[in-house]
Amino acid sequence: MQSRFAALGLFLLLVSWQLAVQVFSPPRYLLPSPLAVVQALVGQSGFLAHHTLVTLSEILAGLIAGSIFGAAVAFLVVAFPRAGRLAWPIILILQTFPVFVLAPILVLWLGFGMASKVMMTTLVIFFPVASAFADGLRRTEPAILEAAALTRATPWQILVRLRTPLALPALVSGLRVAVPLAPLGAVIGEWVGASAGLGFVMVQANARMQTDTVFAAMTILALTSVALRLGFDRLVKGRPHWATETEQQTQLSS
Repeated sequence: MQSRFAALGLFLLLVSWQLAVQVFSPPRYLLPSPLAVVQALVGQSGFLAHHTLVTLSEILAGLIAGSIFGAAVAFLVVAFPRAGRLAWPIILILQTFPVFVLAPILVLWLGFGMASKVMMTTLVIFFPVASAFADGLRRTEPAILEAAALTRATPWQILVRLRTPLALPALVSGLRVAVPLAPLGAVIGEWVGASAGLGFVMVQANARMQTDTVFAAMTILALTSVALRLGFDRLVKGRPHWATETEQQTQLSS
């Protein structure tokens, strides 16, 4: 049902856009019509496909690195509370920095190649994953911890075998937020400095007032974000029963 409403909304948006272009006739470099964007997608399909693959490789590498790094840091912060009390405020301060501020520095340090874009994507993914997973690890039900304390399990065993599995739904929620943002990191890095990628295409086309090409690249990025989100949702759709049980417990406790 939601997908039908989304498709209908998109259709109405495109129709309104096309009608606005026909009625007001703005210059093509200001607002191309949807038909012009489609023509750019078809006419430059090979060119755009090449740069899409470059951006997609940066996105996937950063997505994997950011997910692993974020989950690992969250686990370590909770596993070693004293060190975590020192490290977590620093992480929160870094999270407040706009990505546009960090991008030029990363390009300066890592160069115009793929590394700076992957690092940018990693940072975009890292913060929501780390925050969500750390929060999930800290919010284990007190009754469960009290029951575990009656056993011979060590704090480390409780963290690994009990708190971590119960926090996995929080990790999934963090990833669900982070995954569609992955293209943002790669494209911002390409805007600052690159020789390939959709961000590079957008900068070059904008300089030449080829707005239809800019919109074509934007369309590909939007579809990529949607595909990543849908792919991730499908990946976790068959999640084990503990995830549903944990969410039900959270709803009941709230």
